Amino acid sequence: MGWIDLVGWAGSAILVISLLQTRVLRLRLINLIGSLVLLVFNTVIQVWPMVGLNAVLCLINIYFLWRLISERHDDAAYTVLQVGPQDAYLRHVLHVHRADIARYNPGFDADLPDDVVPFLVQRGDETVGVVLVRDAGGGTAEVMLDWVTPRHRDFSPGEFVYRQSGLFRERGFERVLSPAGMKDPYYSRIGFRPHGERWVLEV
Repeated sequence: MGWIDLVGWAGSAILVISLLQTRVLRLRLINLIGSLVLLVFNTVIQVWPMVGLNAVLCLINIYFLWRLISERHDDAAYTVLQVGPQDAYLRHVLHVHRADIARYNPGFDADLPDDVVPFLVQRGDETVGVVLVRDAGGGTAEVMLDWVTPRHRDFSPGEFVYRQSGLFRERGFERVLSPAGMKDPYYSRIGFRPHGERWVLEV
């Protein structure tokens, strides 16, 4: 097997890997790399229909990557909706995604007390996250759950919720305390500071 065959197989493998991604941005980026590799491969072996196909795929991926990245910090991309702790749709979301929620929030209990205030993070008509908050007193909002769907974890719904939505300030809170025991927290990237084993943000 020559080096050019290895290039072809590598490009095909990269395309397959891209289709296994749950995160939209990552899928588009890996798919673009695979399409570029196959574009070079098919140009070298002069299979022109495949050259055309991969050139078009590259352009499509570049376009969608540009859109995704340009909307990454767009305030208008997200909306936060308050619902009740026993809201049927909220219960459905928590049930459907219970395994993924438990993976990042191992101590989370889906049996919500009445003093928890739930918020659904929406992108258009799609629910992209759930934030559960309770008043811990002293102007502190304690986050009980901060969860985002896998396909939107490369984006910034958390940045919108905590820094741009005015959600906490409008309700009289002065600071936000991150969930206890959350795995792989992202809070340092959006202005939180360490607070023992948790993170805190002044709002």
